[in-house]
Order: sequence, then C-alpha cells, then structure tokens
Amino acid sequence: MNPEPQRTVNIEIGDKEWEGVYSNFVIITHSNSEFVLDFARMLPGAQKAKVFSRIIMTPQHAKALLATIEQNVKRFETEHGEIKLTPADLSRGPIGFQTPGSSKKD
Repeated sequence: MNPEPQRTVNIEIGDKEWEGVYSNFVIITHSNSEFVLDFARMLPGAQKAKVFSRIIMTPQHAKALLATIEQNVKRFETEHGEIKLTPADLSRGPIGFQTPGSSKKD
C-alpha cells in the first residue's frame, strides 16, 4: 500500500480570531454524537465563569484533538522541560454535569 500523499491546507484567519481568546477554564460535555467544549475565564475569587468560546465537534474529531494535544505537549516538554501540575491544578476542574445522552461518573 502506498501512503497517502501529504496535502497542504491554506488556513485563513480573521483579525478578530488572530487576537485569540484567553481561557483558564473549560467545561467539556458530550452526547452520543458530539463533544461540546466551552472555553471560559474565571477570575480569582469569582463564583462565576463566563464562556467566551464554544466549540462543538464529533467524537472522532475530539479523539484526534486529544492525540494532537498530547503530541504537542510532548514536543513542548522536550524543548522547555516538564510542565508540572500540583494536586490543586488537577482538582480545580469544573463540577461535572449531564447532557442528554451522556453519562455522569462520580
């Protein structure tokens, strides 16, 4: 079998998107047909986070994104050293909630 030739994709980005949106909080929910990622900001001491961007994708794209992020984190750590997480970093996540078709695990 011959491997597929690599293709080049031209990506256009608008001025607003070029600036980016800062997020320090993400809520991920899913149904049987899609993943929803709500990127938000939460200020220190605040009891409320505001969502600034919502991304909806298929389960296949979510899994491909996971693999791509893992690959990029490994490259980053090779160049800059290990990204250290404290137990507080890991426990800060949002409280999980259910969406139609998803299962809640406690």
